[in-house]
Amino acid sequence: MPSPSDLPEPRPERRLPLRRRLLLGLAALAVVLGSGWLGFTLSQRQATEALRAQASHRLDLFAMVVQGVIKRLEHVPATVQLNQDILALLREPGNARRVDTANTYLRRLNAHLGSISVFVLDERGIVLASSNAGEGDDSLVGEDLSFRPYFLEALSGRVGRHFAIGVKQGEPGYFVSHPIRDGARVVGVAAIKIGLQAVDEAWSMLGAPALLADANQVVILSSEPSWRYTALVDLPLEQRVDVEISRLYDDRPIDPFPLPVQLRFDEDGQVVDGQVSGGASPREQLLRRDMLLIGRSIDGMNWRLLTFLDLRQARNQALEHAMLSALVAGFMVLLALFLGQRRSIQRQRLEAQRLLEQANANLEQKVARRTRALTDTNARLRREVAERVQAAQTLRAAQDELVQAAKLAVVGQLAAGITHELTQPLGAIRTLSGNAAEFLRRGNLQAVSGNLELVARLSDQMGGIIQPLKAFARKSPAIPARCDVAIAMGNALFLFQQRLTKEGVALRNECDSGRVFAWCDQNRLEQVLINLIANALDAMREAPRKELTLRAEVEADAEPAGVRIDVLDTGSGFSSQALDRVFEPFFTTKPVGAGLGLGLVISRDIARDFHGELEAANRPEGGARLTLRLPAAPEPEPENPEP
Repeated sequence: MPSPSDLPEPRPERRLPLRRRLLLGLAALAVVLGSGWLGFTLSQRQATEALRAQASHRLDLFAMVVQGVIKRLEHVPATVQLNQDILALLREPGNARRVDTANTYLRRLNAHLGSISVFVLDERGIVLASSNAGEGDDSLVGEDLSFRPYFLEALSGRVGRHFAIGVKQGEPGYFVSHPIRDGARVVGVAAIKIGLQAVDEAWSMLGAPALLADANQVVILSSEPSWRYTALVDLPLEQRVDVEISRLYDDRPIDPFPLPVQLRFDEDGQVVDGQVSGGASPREQLLRRDMLLIGRSIDGMNWRLLTFLDLRQARNQALEHAMLSALVAGFMVLLALFLGQRRSIQRQRLEAQRLLEQANANLEQKVARRTRALTDTNARLRREVAERVQAAQTLRAAQDELVQAAKLAVVGQLAAGITHELTQPLGAIRTLSGNAAEFLRRGNLQAVSGNLELVARLSDQMGGIIQPLKAFARKSPAIPARCDVAIAMGNALFLFQQRLTKEGVALRNECDSGRVFAWCDQNRLEQVLINLIANALDAMREAPRKELTLRAEVEADAEPAGVRIDVLDTGSGFSSQALDRVFEPFFTTKPVGAGLGLGLVISRDIARDFHGELEAANRPEGGARLTLRLPAAPEPEPENPEP
């Protein structure tokens, strides 16, 4: 057995130098840490961009909601000056009847639109008429609003748009104003107050704290009540003085916004981006967690919509991805050290590159699909716009045909009476023509001449019956002229002779020929009178006493002079509900199939076309009164005698 001294000494292991091992260890640690940092950065950026894209989409939808609430009604002040009652009020601000008429018009307009209020101011800023007139302390009539910016802008000829808190109820709203011109001069201002309750009810669709700031950078609406009426930036002294003078925020103190906000705008100033240190709640402010700020500038309103997005979820996701990246890198380093082969590392790099290229390809496909969807949506929107334009043109054509259809409907209803009127003259003509032939055969020319004269008179009588119907049914443009109200009333009564006799209606026609002349179209005036007489006869169908009274007189005390025509019946009159809706299209108290509820609407539109008005009321002694007011016709110019 050999001794231990005979055994060869073991060869020392070949180990890397300590410096090189330290360098490799540091390199491996750097790879792991760098992978974690890169994973954290890329993941946080991707999550932030996804959060920003989602929030941008929601902001666009919310901005559309805000614009829909405001732009649906902002054109209304421009149409108020088209009403002649408003211009008449501004010309005669002290006329009580003008004030009542304007208040009634604004009240009906406001009820139809669903806004908070519609009102008219004179050139000094005093409210002359308002939709809430007569509502006690809430009425704006008589208020001095000359300090409001929207009044000053409209008075200078521009359209005013401002957020403000109401001076009466303290309710916030969006005010839109428009100048009212009498010729080239601005004589007043029409304004509408649009409620913002619908905007407050839509905050939930954003899913994050949000606010709306006006042109002064003051928060006017917010999902967080404590943020309201705070300033995003420090207001200069001059701007604070302007705010106090205009009382846009009802003398409320404008405190600084509770969070430090730094805003950045894109090139066109529409997209707002930024970051906030601290969160919405006190706990988040204590932890000093950053939040992403995304916003939009709303077109045409000088409003900014801002939402605050919590970055905790994106940061937690980035930390998870960073840990995963570090673990992957550590695994790769350990695998590289274990295998000792650069080829495996190269293959993994190639694989990672392939995955990245595949992700890029998938992303390009998604972008292409989104682009195609957006193109299809734009095409569909253009088609819808074209369809709406076509529908508007069709509606205007239908409105023109509606007047002619109403006249033809009256002619159809009176066909039986006209047939009866024509039957007797036709029978007499047939008998006289046969007698004339017999007398001619006998040579009695004198008898033949007498029969032919009778035939001629009967033919003239039939022409007198048919001519009013032809004139009434004729489709002609409405041209105002001097027309005798008594003649128009007689032509209208002619169509109801059979019905008056059949239903036993006592007629009191107090219209004298040659006494009252109106400035309107004869054919349209007859149509209005026929509608009013027909409604009066329908109202007295079940009445125990049937008496129809027709009056016409000149209102010389009016300025300008006007003509008043009254149609009085002894029916049951209007109920309170029917009286409020009597001029509403398609509203009727008649049985189903007996009327469309358009007669009085068409009649009122015809009266207004000639600067007149149609009014409905109940008589104190029972029954209804329909009053037609029209401009009085000017006196005819004397004819120059021929030399």
